[in-house]
Order: sequence, then structure tokens, then C-alpha cells
Amino acid sequence: MLDYTKLKTLRETSGISFSLCKKALEETNNDLKAAEKKLASWGVEKASQKAKRTTGYGIITSYVHHNKQIAAMIELNCETDFVANNQDFQNLAQELAMQAASIKTDNEKVEELLSTEYIREPGKTISDLIKESILKFGENIKLNRFVRWSL
Repeated sequence: MLDYTKLKTLRETSGISFSLCKKALEETNNDLKAAEKKLASWGVEKASQKAKRTTGYGIITSYVHHNKQIAAMIELNCETDFVANNQDFQNLAQELAMQAASIKTDNEKVEELLSTEYIREPGKTISDLIKESILKFGENIKLNRFVRWSL
């Protein structure tokens, strides 16, 4: 029997569709942690399936640290303007800009940023965060470039 309280919790915390959250809980016998892991693994699978799709839309966003001495700007791409205009996608871009500002690098390589640990969730990389978003939005998402400045 499906636990609807856990379904609601999983849906609210992940932002992933109701049907995928339900399927994950059913496959894990209502184990919330296992369902989260299952959704994460599905995100990896979905990301690899969508990796070759063109990302012709997206946004550019920036972050300036409160001390006004560190800043970053990123370009985050997606497949459609519908997703580019989505508030959750824009929040993801803002998080990535803040992450870019937090790492100390001189070479501004996207691969380096993707492999860093997400500052809000230790144990999760930026690449993992993007893969979760691919599952959530159902589109390929690509961090195209970033720049970081510091005094």
C-alpha cells in the first residue's frame, strides 16, 4: 500500500513528477531514502539518454558575493524556452553561479566546476545536481561556460 505522506514529501523535496515519485516509492516498498536514491539513478540514466540533444535555449545569470569582492557569471543551456523561463531552472542557474563564485580557480573549466562538491549538499557534485534537474525537467541541461572574478 502506497504511503501518500511519503509521496507528498518525496514530491515536495525532489520537485520530480508525481508519477515518477509514486513509481519510485512503489519499487522501494515506501522506503523514502531508497526512493530518493532510485530517483537519482533514474536521473543519471535520463541524462545519458538526453546528452546528445541540442541545447539551443537557456539563460545567463550572475552572482556577486556580499563582500562585493567575488563574482561569477554562468551560461546554463536547455532545449526549450519553456524550461529556460521556468523559475526552478532559473534558481538552478543562480545556485550554479554561486557555486562558481565559491571555487578558487584560474582556468574556468566547466569540467572542474561540474566535479566540485555542491556547497549546500555535501556528498553531491554539481554534475549530480544537473542530472537531477534533467530528470525533473525532462530536457538536456548543460552548463556551457562560466567566468569568475575576485579582487
